[in-house]
Amino acid sequence: MCDRTRLVGRRRGARGRVRSVALLSTGTLLVSAAIFGFGAGTAAASSHREAPLIAGDPKADNTDTYAFVSPDKPNMVTVVANWIPLEEPNAGPNFYPFATDARYTIKFDNNGDGVADTTYAWTFRDHVRDSANQFLYNTGVVRNLTDRTLNFFQTYTLTETDETGTHTLLSNKIVTPSDVGPASMPNYNRLRQQNIAQGQLPEGGQNYVGQADDPFFLDLRVFDLLYGGNLSETGHDTLSGYNVNTIVLQVPKAEVALKHDPDRNPVVGVWSTTDRRSTNVLGNGSVNASGPFVQVSRLGNPLVNEVVVPLKYKDAFNAITPAQDHTVQPVVDKVLDPIVPKLIQQIYGIPAPKTPRNDLVEIFLTGIAKNAPTLTGGRAPIQADLNSQLLNKDVNPGAFVPSEELRLNMAVPVTHDPNRLGVLGGDLQGFPNGRRLTDDVVDIELQALEGAAQSGHLVQALAAGDKVNANDVRFDDSFPYIALPHDEAVNTAG
Repeated sequence: MCDRTRLVGRRRGARGRVRSVALLSTGTLLVSAAIFGFGAGTAAASSHREAPLIAGDPKADNTDTYAFVSPDKPNMVTVVANWIPLEEPNAGPNFYPFATDARYTIKFDNNGDGVADTTYAWTFRDHVRDSANQFLYNTGVVRNLTDRTLNFFQTYTLTETDETGTHTLLSNKIVTPSDVGPASMPNYNRLRQQNIAQGQLPEGGQNYVGQADDPFFLDLRVFDLLYGGNLSETGHDTLSGYNVNTIVLQVPKAEVALKHDPDRNPVVGVWSTTDRRSTNVLGNGSVNASGPFVQVSRLGNPLVNEVVVPLKYKDAFNAITPAQDHTVQPVVDKVLDPIVPKLIQQIYGIPAPKTPRNDLVEIFLTGIAKNAPTLTGGRAPIQADLNSQLLNKDVNPGAFVPSEELRLNMAVPVTHDPNRLGVLGGDLQGFPNGRRLTDDVVDIELQALEGAAQSGHLVQALAAGDKVNANDVRFDDSFPYIALPHDEAVNTAG
């Protein structure tokens, strides 16, 4: 990295207009302050239960994907991918296993063609020590992953697929179980650390597989006519107290960069998927899965399938690859002419930004770059170089296609005092340049949908946001960064 200056924008005037310029280099990346310096907007919904089919299949439901340069290991990139929404802690006797007929993946696209260049995949197996004489998940206190008091447990296998083929990195490793409660698992962090110790990867990488606090924070009353039609229904973190199943992957930047050279090629696109076997046969109390894997869920940028993709196409969007996105015209049309600003205009009387919205094309489909392709002609509206694979020196521009991915420039230095509004708050390491656990993506994305990236000011009528600005519990400073799972019932509050 070369030196950088003015990474924090200045807000001027009542409307928050920005006049500073941010400069950061990896060649030299010039990031205009037109894309940061704004306050919070109103909120949307999390990536839980976002499509009709996946709402009925929680084990396969990607809830959130995060990608960031590891704050304590800046030569590493970390991806957090979560599944199974709204896990109530006291939900025995079966709690929350991963599906055994599914494949859970984290994918990296380093050349911008919408196709995964490196894929990490996890598959799971169930194990029951005594199924004939027990109904309990655990039959006594569990202090270690190998304790026989853990009556039900899962193991996982991790493979990596890249240009050299598919390789098994880990096999038969024990998943950290669901947190049954303080009597059964008095030291869940001990179990977590044992899981991390067995999940070490080549070149200093590591992974964690188990349960955690749901790191997403927002007020889900957005669906009651956008917070009651007058922003009165705000301030409650709907996901407070709930858990998720999580996979946290940390690998060297060189593992996923184009030509394994993160200095020349620092930008990667990231998304996670769930693939299920194509055929399930039910009978005699069992399920037999067979056939090839079929993708049933995907998640890159947060909120895209929730608030951009129309209801008619949500299930189809979950089933296709990023390489196909630009060919699905009804979805592309809703990026160019999104639904949310129209709803806000209808309910709150705030005029929707003019269309077509090529600024949203950059944010969601191409990454932000001065030479990013538009879908209606002309130059890219956000004249800044931040996180498109087109910035990689070894990319073939002719192979680049618009595709929905969470894009991360791994060369942006770690921010020691992160701003929850990410790039909109002058913090270039934050969303939409990747996504950190602390990024308030709901407020950020609504401001983007309302045109903040092209207008240079926030919408004052929505500046209070949903009033949920941080997670209900603190994140860790070291791997796996996510907080420990809750073990108190959600319905005990108040």
